[in-house]
Amino acid sequence: MIHLNIGSNLNSIHGSRYDNIYIATQLLISSHLKIIKISNFYETPSYPNQKYPKFLNIGILTNYKYSLSELHKTINLIQKKIGRKKTRKNEPRVIDIDIVDFNGIIKCTNNLILPHPRAHLRNFVLYPILEIDPKWSHPILKKNAQFLINKLSQKSRIEITRLYKNVKIKHD
Repeated sequence: MIHLNIGSNLNSIHGSRYDNIYIATQLLISSHLKIIKISNFYETPSYPNQKYPKFLNIGILTNYKYSLSELHKTINLIQKKIGRKKTRKNEPRVIDIDIVDFNGIIKCTNNLILPHPRAHLRNFVLYPILEIDPKWSHPILKKNAQFLINKLSQKSRIEITRLYKNVKIKHD
């Protein structure tokens, strides 16, 4: 199984943070990504600078019949199409699509590290995974999302809000 995380903390020419995530999801589907489950939206303060707008994130459980490198290329094109610009690390952005786990592959290159190197530390990654795939196990740590959530700081566990709203997808 493949886990993606999509986030946004800026409006774009396409609309709101919700719209950006919806459009990203639709573009992924039209790129032959087969969505199995999508989490609710989760809202968190921007990290590390909480003066920036809050982030919205969703988790997606999916299958993809093409290679990891093909998915990585597709994600980069989708981010550009929605309006993502190269900025400094942790700056606000209209869209951010991360590959959290690609079929349990462990990989480290200049362009991509799998599983995502900070997934186990991020509330906005772990809570959506717990919602859509509670049996998921981190490929390196061999721990499930609930165990990893329990290891987060109290602050990290309470500063996330699950919004009982999700992306309504249109299938081709």
